[in-house]
Amino acid sequence: MNALEDNAWTRAWAQLGRELQRPRAILCLSAHYVTHGLKVVGQEQPETIHDFYGFPQSLYEVSYPAPGSPRLAGQVAALLADQGAQVSADWGLDHGAWSLLKVMYPAADIPVVQLSLDLTLDARAQITIGQALRPLRDEGIMLVGSGNVVHNLREIRPDQQQPFPWALAFGEAVHERVMSGHYEALAGYTALEGCMPSVNSGEHFVPLLNILGAATREDRPRAINHDYAWGSLSMSSYVLGA
Repeated sequence: MNALEDNAWTRAWAQLGRELQRPRAILCLSAHYVTHGLKVVGQEQPETIHDFYGFPQSLYEVSYPAPGSPRLAGQVAALLADQGAQVSADWGLDHGAWSLLKVMYPAADIPVVQLSLDLTLDARAQITIGQALRPLRDEGIMLVGSGNVVHNLREIRPDQQQPFPWALAFGEAVHERVMSGHYEALAGYTALEGCMPSVNSGEHFVPLLNILGAATREDRPRAINHDYAWGSLSMSSYVLGA
């Protein structure tokens, strides 16, 4: 619902979109595009995918008609050739991508390409994917990882004012490592307290590993929305290189 709401989180995203240098294109890794083997969406005009159930009709009416970029998709596949990445037309822009980008760049006039997640790869391999994508940053391509550091929908409590202890333990351990630049330490994230209930099947955490792999020594990470919601969700976002 954040795509339609005016709250502290969306206001921070909108402000970020105004502050950052406008990218030439955006490569998004979303928790909601998971495949066996890496796939890159190569459509000229990717459709807006409403990949969720049980929400108000207004959310299903959202359109984010950003253009795609077959050229960028091919470039991404080439950079990830060692990982067997392939250009595909079987997806579009899911809500992991458009719910954020609609707030940051409401004009939908920046080309967007989605790269899938392959959850069969271990954490080290996920970081390596980001390392392979690092050259795109020098070409004005923004890399976006969309997910949640802590994501456990089964444990959500709308009246819960503070994060559950396991959520806080894991979220803060990750936060400390990101903010201190110790990205490689997160290859061992499964050993952190609170990992299993926080990460679950992993798709909401993996985009962070991908993006951290693309970091450079010059990056100075900053946190946006370092916050928790409903006991079992982290709303923290991290910006590198801005």
